[in-house]
Amino acid sequence: MRSLSNETLISPSTKGKISFRELWLYRELFYFFAWRDIKVRYKQSVLGVSWAILQPLLLAVIFTLFFHNVANISSGDASIPYPVFAYMGLTFWITFSGALGTISNSLISNSGVLTKVYFPRLIPPLAAAALSIIDFLFAFVVFLLFLAVFTVPPHLLGFLLVIPSLALIILTAVGVGIFFAAMNVKYRDVRSALPYITQLWFFVTPVIYPITLIPEKFRDLAYLNPVTGAVSSVKAAMFGQPVEWHGLAISWASAIVMFAIGVWYFKRTEKNFADII
Repeated sequence: MRSLSNETLISPSTKGKISFRELWLYRELFYFFAWRDIKVRYKQSVLGVSWAILQPLLLAVIFTLFFHNVANISSGDASIPYPVFAYMGLTFWITFSGALGTISNSLISNSGVLTKVYFPRLIPPLAAAALSIIDFLFAFVVFLLFLAVFTVPPHLLGFLLVIPSLALIILTAVGVGIFFAAMNVKYRDVRSALPYITQLWFFVTPVIYPITLIPEKFRDLAYLNPVTGAVSSVKAAMFGQPVEWHGLAISWASAIVMFAIGVWYFKRTEKNFADII
C-alpha cells in the first residue's frame, strides 16, 4: 500500500567537499547576506566609509612615529617613504584580519537563521568576506593618493599583482576563518582567543617592516604564512624591487592547504551546527 505522506530529507552535501552547484542555487541568499553586512557597516555607523580609510591611515601614522622614528625601522629602500610603505602593508593586513574576524563569527552572528531554515552553511562565511573586499577598495584609493603626495612612481607589475595578492589573503582568511567559525559554534572561547592569534600573526608578517629583516635562511618558513607572500610580493612589485616568485609560490601552496583543511573541518562538523549553536 502506497504511503500518502511525503518525507524530505535534508542533509549536508558531500562530506569534506564543497557543492558548487548548491552554492550557485543559493546565490541570491549570498547576495542578501553580503548586502546586509555592507549596509549595516556603512549606513548604521557614524564614520561609514571613512572607517575603512581611517583605520590603516591612523595605524600608518602611529607606526611611522614610533617604529620608524623611534625604533629606526625603515622601508628597506631610501627611495620609498616609510608612510607609503607602511600604509600599503596595513591596507592588505587589515583586509585579511577584518575578513578573518567576520568570517570566524559569521555563524554565531547568524545563529537565528541557521536554526530555522536550511541553506548551505558556507554562505554566511563567504558573504562576510565581501565586506573586507569593499573596505580594501576604499583604502586602496587613498594609497594612490599617498603615491601622488609623496611623489613615488608606481610600477605596472605592482598593479598587476594587486588582485592576485588580494585573492591570496582572502583565500587564506576564508580557509582559516571557516575553521574557526566551525570551532566557534562548539567552543565559544575561540571568539576571545582569536584577537590574540591575529596580533601574533601580525608581528610575524612583514607588514610594517621589510622582509629583508628576516634572515635569508628563514625566508621559506616565513613564506609559509600566505599573508607574507601577498604583502611582500605586491610591495616589491609596486616599488620596483625584485619579486621573490619562489616565496610567492610557497605562500599560494600554503594558502591552498589551509583552505582545504578549513573546508574539510567545516563540512565534517556542519551537520551539528543547528543543534549546538
